[in-house]
Amino acid sequence: MKKTALALGGGAVLGAAHVGVLRAVSELDIHLSMVSGTSIGAFIAALYAFGKSWEEIRDIALAIDWVDLSGLALSQFGLLSNKKFGTMVTDLLGKRDIRDARIPLSIVATDIGAGRKFVFTEGDVAMAVMASSCIPGVFKPVDYHGVLLVDGVLMENVPVSPLIEGGAESVICVDLLASHCYKKPDNIIDLLLNAFYSTIINTTALQIADADLSILPDLSGFSLLDVSQVPDLMDAGYRAALPVLSGWAGENR
Repeated sequence: MKKTALALGGGAVLGAAHVGVLRAVSELDIHLSMVSGTSIGAFIAALYAFGKSWEEIRDIALAIDWVDLSGLALSQFGLLSNKKFGTMVTDLLGKRDIRDARIPLSIVATDIGAGRKFVFTEGDVAMAVMASSCIPGVFKPVDYHGVLLVDGVLMENVPVSPLIEGGAESVICVDLLASHCYKKPDNIIDLLLNAFYSTIINTTALQIADADLSILPDLSGFSLLDVSQVPDLMDAGYRAALPVLSGWAGENR
């Protein structure tokens, strides 16, 4: 059987669509040998890699107080801290090393001091998720052994390369921003998110060219921040993934 791997990309609240993708993976009985994630994709990938079913991840996503994940922590680098995000990961999984995952896991962050990709394949999973989802200018960088880490979206929004480098023979990826429709920002966070994600669209298209299968849900009608859309985003991810994965699974069994 081929080593099949799944890469989950970033996209703030749009990440709820990943839950629908995992539902389709489960229903089609697709066995994943590796998973990777960037930003919100890192959070979903970590839960899955440590044995959470798509139903459990769905319930977690529905129960999350998304707004409360960011506590106010003023610094010269960023307005907010995403420490609560890390605490939640620890509450859900325990204090775990990435190497303990049931499915090999890679999490992508950015070393902002060196301008290079930083890939976690070991170390504290909560710290890795925090670093990978640390939007610069919004959140304080995560200090990891003296290295300042921020959101992996800057380097690889849909982390295909760690899977290929890890020996995956077939890579499925999920790009949440492929059809995203940017809207006039209502506040500073909206403005920063629009600026942040709009810069990586073209590079993402190049990076996912190495994947064997790309799932590109049309999330153009959804906001990056509106948490009331989470159930609909899960459904949109499922509806986009099921026919694509079904055809792929039929050819690869």
